[in-house]
Amino acid sequence: MTNRYVFMYASVMVVVVALVLSLAATLLKPLQEKNMRIEKMQNILSTIGITANRTEAIDLYEQYVKESKVLNNSGEQVDGDAFEINLQDENRKPADERQLPLYIADVDGRIFYIVPLRGTGLWGPIWGYLSFNEDLSTIAGANFDHASETPGLGAEIADAPFQEQFLGKKIFDNSGEFKPVVVVKGGAQPNDNHAVDGISGGTITSNGVTAMLRNGLEVYKPYFKNQKSI
Repeated sequence: MTNRYVFMYASVMVVVVALVLSLAATLLKPLQEKNMRIEKMQNILSTIGITANRTEAIDLYEQYVKESKVLNNSGEQVDGDAFEINLQDENRKPADERQLPLYIADVDGRIFYIVPLRGTGLWGPIWGYLSFNEDLSTIAGANFDHASETPGLGAEIADAPFQEQFLGKKIFDNSGEFKPVVVVKGGAQPNDNHAVDGISGGTITSNGVTAMLRNGLEVYKPYFKNQKSI
């Protein structure tokens, strides 16, 4: 077997493998996108107390999420599809150029406003959703997740005990000033409406959640305040 033959054979195999992988990626893309949409629906629903498996997620989402909006930095509705907005891309833009997705749900007459969030943890991106009661200050539900935080440490932001701490916390103080929830190393003070306990050994991830809440919610202040004045 000559070197030329080996080279030609290897070259052909590289081309064939590349074509197979490209074809597989193309064929699987619609399924991957569908799965991502369903997971997004499940996460949004979880913040309003609705547990949905993959089979029923679409129907339950359509049942409870009555409206979605795209907002500008003044809190005004603009054209666009909230569900299709890539928050990672939007966060790279100046605040006054961002498109902000918002979802409004109705569960047995109780109205919730749901906001998506995205930030950075220790090893990669973190993200989540918060739902608010009609006062647009009190948190009704939280859902957080991560790409690669450390199991048993920062990865605990995706666990129920961490997320449940946010229920009933507020992002505006009694005077109406913006005061988002912070994750406190060593533990929050009892009855502090604006703080939750940090994760032991997960300080950087905890700080990432605090920054995500502050930066991600601040851009919604105009909308929240406009709605409060109606």
